[in-house]
Amino acid sequence: MLVTAPQQEKLDPRVKRTRNLIQQAFLELLTEKDFHSISVQDITERAEVNRATFYAHFADKFALLDESIRLSFRQELETRTLNTCRFSETNLHALIVTVCEFVAQSQINRKTSEDQFESLVETQVKKQIQELMQFWLEKIGSEIDPGMAATAASWSIYGLVLQWSREKNHPTAEDYAWQILPLIAANLRLRQETAPA
Repeated sequence: MLVTAPQQEKLDPRVKRTRNLIQQAFLELLTEKDFHSISVQDITERAEVNRATFYAHFADKFALLDESIRLSFRQELETRTLNTCRFSETNLHALIVTVCEFVAQSQINRKTSEDQFESLVETQVKKQIQELMQFWLEKIGSEIDPGMAATAASWSIYGLVLQWSREKNHPTAEDYAWQILPLIAANLRLRQETAPA
């Protein structure tokens, strides 16, 4: 199953509220400025907390960015209940659509294109795709190693979606997901062959 941050689940409600205020302020600022222009001071002023409070929750703005991306994508998976269902082509299609929409939205919601931002999105999204795919594959008793298949699927899905997001006249997320679904599904069903002697 998808990994949750243990410290987030056991936090006092006031601590959760403060973290949420910081994250919300940060996400608002990302729509107004590029990431490198946002300072911790900007975040604390918007969230109406002091710097010590910020640093009690996050090591720096990079840790805040990483956590915000992780939580945003996880929320998308949970909203679509993909984290509680079983593997099927319909659910795989829904996962691909979710990734398409998340990647497209993350590009819109930031002021400028930055490699570091894109790299953090890629890392978090691929990790959560891998965890979800492994969860699904372990439930159906895949004959290939679920971890390896899930890792390959996560890289394939993310890479294809990134290419899709960069095309000017790309098809809708729904249509594109149907186009690449056979490729992803076929790779998940491959059986390991015995190496020739």
